[in-house]
Amino acid sequence: MIPWTQLGSAQIPNNGGELKFSQRGDEFSIRLSGIRGELMNSRLYNSEKVLAELGCAYLNSTDNAQVLVGGLGMGYTLAAALKAVTSNSQVTVAELIPEVVVWNQGPLGNCANNPLQDSRTKVHIGDVRVLLNIKQPTFDAILLDVDNGPEGLTQKGNNSIYSLQGLDNIYKTLRPKGMLAIWSAGPDEQFTVRLKKAGFKADSRVVRARPGKGSRHTIFLARKP
Repeated sequence: MIPWTQLGSAQIPNNGGELKFSQRGDEFSIRLSGIRGELMNSRLYNSEKVLAELGCAYLNSTDNAQVLVGGLGMGYTLAAALKAVTSNSQVTVAELIPEVVVWNQGPLGNCANNPLQDSRTKVHIGDVRVLLNIKQPTFDAILLDVDNGPEGLTQKGNNSIYSLQGLDNIYKTLRPKGMLAIWSAGPDEQFTVRLKKAGFKADSRVVRARPGKGSRHTIFLARKP
């Protein structure tokens, strides 16, 4: 078996741990120190892709749509969002860790067909909460793959995004009929209730890590009336 070769590492702010970026043949992996198993793998991306497909489904004929992707990861959500929107739309991707952007600009970018090179892509290096707290109707869709879903894994501060106050801020930052789509490692019935309390029409879908197989992930869908 081909061994893993570490290509890089990055410290997560606020003592969130260390990310390790590795390659084995044409496969890439990102792991988090102290956590058993992988955080991301370039062969397990179906749920990240579906996140964008569901979140942007109604934008395929919307001119000048504005989409926000929270978390670059391995680029699959960004790539699917770009595929879903029109040629004159813009997709802003917010990534907290600069090294993740660099990895996607390098060999990792080929996995998702280099979405950072698309002229419709705008990169925001920093906390996505800055953009979620604009509180003016700005985005037609917001796609969040931040941390591990409603319960933070690497940054407990991310929990504020999914609080009632955080959801209210997102509600105000979405345009009318805008869609909020959130990736989660698992289900959370109380979070669906919270989305509805914030004024959204909320639902959820179970999606596999690979088409028809692999781990089951949850996509929360919340539409602004």
